[in-house]
Amino acid sequence: MTSHSIELLVLALAWLAYGALHSLLASLDCKAWFQARWPQHVYAYRVAFNVLAIVLLFPILALEQSIDAMPLWSWSGVIKVITLSLMLAAVAGFIWSTRYYDMSHFMGIRQWRNKESTSDDDAAFTISPLHRFVRHPWYAFALVILWVRDVENTTLATNLMVSGYFIIGARLEENKLVIQFGERYREYQRRVPALVPRPWRYLTPTEASNLTAPSTAAT
Repeated sequence: MTSHSIELLVLALAWLAYGALHSLLASLDCKAWFQARWPQHVYAYRVAFNVLAIVLLFPILALEQSIDAMPLWSWSGVIKVITLSLMLAAVAGFIWSTRYYDMSHFMGIRQWRNKESTSDDDAAFTISPLHRFVRHPWYAFALVILWVRDVENTTLATNLMVSGYFIIGARLEENKLVIQFGERYREYQRRVPALVPRPWRYLTPTEASNLTAPSTAAT
C-alpha cells in the first residue's frame, strides 16, 4: 500500500469515527445516560452536541486538504451548467426548508435559554411540504451537493463515507422516530421514500395533515 493510499484510508477512517461518534451522541441511550447523571445540565446537551459536530469537522477537512489530490472527473459544458443549477437548487431548498423547522430548538438555543431540564426528543410529529415527498430532505440536498461537484480521489473518499453515513444515520434516526411516534411513523415510511423522491410516492397536504393529527396516534 502506497503512502497516498494510506492517507486516503486515514481520511476514510476519520469520517467513519466522526459518524460513529455523532450517532452515539445522538442516540436515546446516550442522552438518557447524560440526563441520569447530570440532570441539571440537560439543557446544554444539544448546544454541546452541535458545537462538537462542527468543531470536529475542521480537522477532517484540514486532513482532506493536506492530501495531494488526483482529479477523477470534472463536469463541463451543458452538464456543468446542469450540475451547478442542481447545487444552487439544493442550497436554496435547504435554506427555504428551514422556515419549517424550529431552528432555535434544533440548535439547542431555546433549551439553553430556558434552562429546559427534559429531553429534546418530545416534539410533535409534523410533516413539512418537503417531507411530503422525501423523509430526509436535508440529507437529500446534501447528497446532491456532494455528488454534483468535480471529483478528486480525496473528495471521492469523503463523498462515499458521508453518503454512507447519511444512509445509516437516516436508519438510526428513524429507529428513534418509530419508538417515539409508533405506527404513524411506520405508515409515513411506507408512503414516502427516504432520500430519493419518486413521483408515485408522496403525500397530499390532506394526507399529511391526517397522518399527523393526534387522533391517528397508535395506542
